[in-house]
Amino acid sequence: MPYLQNDVINNEIQLASQIRKRGATRTYLEYAVAWTIFHGFGLLPRSWALAAGKGIGALARLVLPHLRRHAQTNLQLALPQLDDNARAQIERGTFRNLGRALGEAAQFPKLNRDNIASVVVYEGLENYLHAVAQKRGVILLTGHIGAWELSVYAHSIYGYPMSFLARRVDNPLVERLAENNRSRFGNRSIDKKGSLREVLKTLKAGGVVGILADLNSSREEGVFVDFFGLPACTTAGVATLALRTGAVVLPGYILWDEQQKIHRLCFEPEIETINTGNQKEDIVTNTARYTKVLENVIRRHPDQWLWIHRRWRTRPIGEPEIY
Repeated sequence: MPYLQNDVINNEIQLASQIRKRGATRTYLEYAVAWTIFHGFGLLPRSWALAAGKGIGALARLVLPHLRRHAQTNLQLALPQLDDNARAQIERGTFRNLGRALGEAAQFPKLNRDNIASVVVYEGLENYLHAVAQKRGVILLTGHIGAWELSVYAHSIYGYPMSFLARRVDNPLVERLAENNRSRFGNRSIDKKGSLREVLKTLKAGGVVGILADLNSSREEGVFVDFFGLPACTTAGVATLALRTGAVVLPGYILWDEQQKIHRLCFEPEIETINTGNQKEDIVTNTARYTKVLENVIRRHPDQWLWIHRRWRTRPIGEPEIY
């Protein structure tokens, strides 16, 4: 018990230090907005919360024109075969999806084992169970598709808690609010900074680690592979970990079913990791294969991906900037 009390005291001291460094006024104002939206939407019936979330998404589209421009640029690059109207529909869908995800996140405290099936259902759970049963560790390959925060949360409610890499939110109070909800049913987030040791430990123990592998990466941490016909700097972490540990790489993602008004948590069959002994080439080869799987999902459901992200920001040496 004294050790637990010491941990709590140390955490509070660290939190206070972070707030001072960042600025108390800014930190508490941002937290007040996040708390109000989260708890305000949480008081609403789910259908109202989703509608309100989509309203926030539409508002964000209007007041954050730079994000709209990023989405438009990305769609022109990735889907040039579509006409302007089709791309505009996808762009609006991106903001609608983000708003819906916000509404769902605010409903997290209401979710439990008795009602989760009315919100999230499985497709391909047998693929997940088969991967775990191999006891080699599982790297859950996923991306910013659908309500991605809901995917790991719902999975834990169903009885399958896991670890996942996450970038800490700059505001420590907002981060604590998010973390308290994420971990309610046993999930554990691992800070992306300095995560290697903890991830290796988890995989070698046969655990599951979720990694969002669809965002732009720096040259130091990524490799260039094809993504929608363009070279995209992509994290080499998934391939590096798979080659080093022998862990299963399993694609998993969540999709919104507009007709049924429900989310579908999907697991595809594992992706074989190619290991020729040439680590440098194997990392590029496997990263390209993993990325193609995510691209195929996005192509099928383009309005549920994060097009506002500057995915092609890091360019090969000599190529001009895009954004």
